[in-house]
Amino acid sequence: MTAIDQYLEENALDFEDELCQFLRIPSVSADPKCKADVIQAAKWIAEQLERLNFSSEVIPTDGHPLVFAQSPLIPGATTVLVYGHYDVQPVDPLDKWITPPFDPSHRNGNLFARGASDDKGQVFTHVKGAEAWVKTAGKLPINLKFLIEGEEEVGSHALGKFLEKHSARLACDCAVISDGNQFAPGVPAICYGLRGIMCYELRLTGPNRDLHSGSFGGAVTNPANALTQILAGLIDGQGRVQIPGFYDDVVPLTDRERNEFAALPFDEPGFFRQIGVDAAMGEQGYTSLERRWARPTFDICGMWSGYQGEGAKTVLPSTSGAKISFRLVPNQDPAKVTAGLKQKLSQLCPPGIRFELIDAHGSSAVMVPLDSPYIEAAARAIEHAFGRRPVFTREGGSIPIVADFSNKLKAETLLLGWGQDDDNAHSPNEKFALADFHRGIKASARLWEELSKIKKG
Repeated sequence: MTAIDQYLEENALDFEDELCQFLRIPSVSADPKCKADVIQAAKWIAEQLERLNFSSEVIPTDGHPLVFAQSPLIPGATTVLVYGHYDVQPVDPLDKWITPPFDPSHRNGNLFARGASDDKGQVFTHVKGAEAWVKTAGKLPINLKFLIEGEEEVGSHALGKFLEKHSARLACDCAVISDGNQFAPGVPAICYGLRGIMCYELRLTGPNRDLHSGSFGGAVTNPANALTQILAGLIDGQGRVQIPGFYDDVVPLTDRERNEFAALPFDEPGFFRQIGVDAAMGEQGYTSLERRWARPTFDICGMWSGYQGEGAKTVLPSTSGAKISFRLVPNQDPAKVTAGLKQKLSQLCPPGIRFELIDAHGSSAVMVPLDSPYIEAAARAIEHAFGRRPVFTREGGSIPIVADFSNKLKAETLLLGWGQDDDNAHSPNEKFALADFHRGIKASARLWEELSKIKKG
């Protein structure tokens, strides 16, 4: 890797300049006025890959285009799919930006611009990691594919359809996604598990109209009261979800995982201070990290009913509702959770109330085994670039595309985030540490070599 590392060092400033070109394109997928800019960003990244002798194309969709590219085929070699996105979030509130969001600015070792960390800067590290091989060795040691979309920030509508129709074209041994964070500054991480999610809207209906609470209160079941009783019945005081069969398929944490989590440099009091609380409660018997990353949960995300205006109005409302979500862990079946939820709601719903449960969206949890050869290959690559072995984490959030890669492509996914949790993704003054940008490129280049060593079959 000496020649490659030397190439990366000699071209570091050029890489920064190219990233700035990418960041100057205001590819805000949510803003119809930016449609031409979104297309420009797709063409820009596709051209970057064409220069590396990749077959590269910009694929039109009903929304914003997809970019798909692949390196010249090496029969029998490991095949890797890199996924990322070139679209970015809106910049509002604009007055909170210290420098213009699409005029990249260098400050204190960081590059500030919308998309710097999420996700232009991170996906670009893999383009440059591939370039280092092509420019020094003439070719990559693996088969490398890129799938870069323009709708991640607005729901990835076109991506799901493309994956459904072209799974054979996207076939790979493993996928790589860099669209997240390290555990802490100087502490790189490999995220090997994501919780799944199920979201619902619960609607309750009682009397056929709002009623006077004095004339009817106590004689008619109040949908607002019923809503609070039903929601309270879905979880107990120990943080345990009360849906039948909810925990039947939950995979318990291993001793290795619990020891890994406990050894992380996590400041729980500092975590609470950061979010403005002095303490918290949750499922008993588990730490905050274990609850966030590896245990299933139930949460009320919104509630409504009755009069919301100024002053008092003594009304018994005719309807009420809530938006609720469940985070799922590996082996939990979303369909089984839905069936159990309906059963529990039927038990909890009082006389005089009808309920409707609307299934909003969901995805399964995903986990890559810690003894996976792909995990170990990534750990060696990261250690080469960052100077220390990564820690292993799980993530409480959900990335549906990872479940799709697992289910439809039968591929393990490496989640290798180069960012930091203070990069202000989705907020004003988004940034990406230039040191992490270059370490990400170095890790990417080494990753292709490490993955090439894995024996197939």
